[in-house]
Amino acid sequence: MLDELTFSDKTVSLITEAEKEIKDTFDEIDAMAKQNSLKVLNAFKKNHVSTNHFESTTGYGYDDLGREVIEKVFADVLGAPDALVRNQFVSGSHALTVALFALLRPNDLMLSITGTPYDTLHEVIGIKDNPSSLASFGIKYDEINLINNDFDYKKITEYLQKNKVKLIEIQRSKGYSTRKSITIDALEKVIKHIRSIDQDVIIMVDNCYCELVSDKEPTEVGADIMVGSLIKNLGGGIAPNGAYIAGRKDLVDLCGERLTLPGEGREVGPTLGINRSLLQGLYLAPSVVASSLKTAILTSKVLEKLGYEVEPKWNDIRADIVQNIIFGNPDDLIKYCTGIQMASPIDSFAKPEPSDMPGYADKVIMAAGTFTQGSSIELSCDGPLRSPYIAYQQGSLTYEYGRLGVMMALEQLLK
Repeated sequence: MLDELTFSDKTVSLITEAEKEIKDTFDEIDAMAKQNSLKVLNAFKKNHVSTNHFESTTGYGYDDLGREVIEKVFADVLGAPDALVRNQFVSGSHALTVALFALLRPNDLMLSITGTPYDTLHEVIGIKDNPSSLASFGIKYDEINLINNDFDYKKITEYLQKNKVKLIEIQRSKGYSTRKSITIDALEKVIKHIRSIDQDVIIMVDNCYCELVSDKEPTEVGADIMVGSLIKNLGGGIAPNGAYIAGRKDLVDLCGERLTLPGEGREVGPTLGINRSLLQGLYLAPSVVASSLKTAILTSKVLEKLGYEVEPKWNDIRADIVQNIIFGNPDDLIKYCTGIQMASPIDSFAKPEPSDMPGYADKVIMAAGTFTQGSSIELSCDGPLRSPYIAYQQGSLTYEYGRLGVMMALEQLLK
């Protein structure tokens, strides 16, 4: 592995030409970042955030004023009535699990209308057998696939007319699939359609990777509850762990009681010195998300120039910060991830190798030289070793570092 980054004339030329062609799209991203920065700053001002809120609690975490203010700020930024924002969540998948177990009861029916959820939820739901799954508690599950990258309105209508569904789950980001991610406009349309049939069904949105990509969030277009990770968009690369659940207060309270225990719920949960990091991460999030989007757009443009299939295209409307590169063979997937790792600030000397990972059926290759383990708002790239061998790239704390990462990945491909 190189101790210093060096780039060929071809790589430099590819990047320079691409940046000229995508300048107008970058300007649109900057405009969105300014709008979302105003939203975040107004939430801080409205809730009178002070250095007092940086104070830490231990033990039970009673009367943590910082924790309470953080949850109000997040709720305002997300356009939600309430929010549960805790470092006790170990991941976005954990927060989704807490929400599902909080809102569903034996004999209830859960329906996914974006096909099979992300791999890490398979054992949670019971798609893959596990004695601790929802299925083991008698909770039923069904799914409706997307059709031509859109909701199957006909099947959704027929299903809701014939069955009493307790909760509809919508996963906006594509996960390890080949479908498109769900834009906020598409989400708003399907929620209105669902409400025309069933006013009572709980609509839950997996919003991971999608926050601050547009000017609206799921609860602002009719979702009851939404879930996301703090080592993705809203953590701004500063939050060391955690996740959020936001939405209707009665539902958020149920989630709080499932995260801790009935009767104590949201009144407990020590912050252990994390408050300042959560607030600072959220403050930086609009800018960091913009950098991630720019890095993804640059990647899409350059890799398409090299003849690879990409999704989304550089000028598509984006729903999240994830960029797919369809390599069609394992060698190029591994080379690309190796280049991303070489341009990482942490463990740049390490070479990523496909390996088994908990919750995944296939071996996964992952380039993630990140300050926070598993952080996907920092530049990272991963993918399962299965056809058609897709790289899922996301994040970058700054565009400048993202640009360098893409350049080194190109160097490995061009070799």
